[in-house]
Amino acid sequence: MQNRQNIVKALSISYFVVAIFEVIAEFFANRPIICILKPIIPLFLVAVYYIESDKKNILFIVSLLLSLITNILFIPNTPQYLFYAVIVFTIYRIISIYIIFSLQKVIDFIPIVIATAPFLLIFFYLFIETAEIPENSFYIIVIQNILMSLLAGIALASYVMNDNKQNSILLISALLFVMLQFVVFVEKYFLKNEFEELFRPLAMTLNSLAFFTFYKYIITAEKSNNNGFS
Repeated sequence: MQNRQNIVKALSISYFVVAIFEVIAEFFANRPIICILKPIIPLFLVAVYYIESDKKNILFIVSLLLSLITNILFIPNTPQYLFYAVIVFTIYRIISIYIIFSLQKVIDFIPIVIATAPFLLIFFYLFIETAEIPENSFYIIVIQNILMSLLAGIALASYVMNDNKQNSILLISALLFVMLQFVVFVEKYFLKNEFEELFRPLAMTLNSLAFFTFYKYIITAEKSNNNGFS
């Protein structure tokens, strides 16, 4: 047991070391290093989750592999690859929301609807104010905004209704994902080709933190459910 925890700790540290180098590579726009490190980051989470988890949720592993594909599709930084990346990330988001519902055991959906509304308002205000959205990405971004708002609403409602460790970690993860989507949207559509030296490292930082925090939520939720808590 202690040996397993040591491996998990070592892999977690390695994850953040690689993430830091990836953020630095994004800042200096070093394409060869980005191409090497960006796909590796999700693989560390797959490894650390597989070793630490007693349940080994296959859907979560699939979602991490989808995030790997998304990372690869973001590397070329072209409208066509961005479109494909958004599609893959939308599939990831659907799977992650399904996983959350399977772990949270939601009974009352009214608090979720109320908590989701402010996030919908923010994302769609930004969406309406943006004139540079490609026609082929219009509907997929609408779906992405709804899914992201729903994720944030679930996390916020769960935290307000039951302030425990599991829901606290979920809320932190959701807020990091909200900030990530905001930064990526602003960079790719609102301030296109401006401040890339700021937005790309920031997006990678939020990406690394959001995915690691979501992994911690999955582990915490699995352990809580094993012990009979929700």
